[in-house]
Amino acid sequence: MPNIKSAKKRVLVNGTKAAQNRAKRSELKTTLKKFDAAVAEGSRSEADSAYKAAVKAVDKAAHYGLLHRNNAARKKSAMTIKLNRMA
Repeated sequence: MPNIKSAKKRVLVNGTKAAQNRAKRSELKTTLKKFDAAVAEGSRSEADSAYKAAVKAVDKAAHYGLLHRNNAARKKSAMTIKLNRMA
């Protein structure tokens, strides 16, 4: 347990940030799963809207630092390939 006031604050802030990151990561995974489900279902219109939401979520995650920018680019590329193979 920290004794110094600034160290105590860091513990609180780190806990808050960890919870925020966990929530954002969970939201990202949910969005990606919704895209995969739409592609598996075969509905082009649903897949298009899910694709737009998923790309936006991946870009936000890369901006927040949850994903490396190359990892984000790889995910977006894979989603684009999946979407294009539907038609």
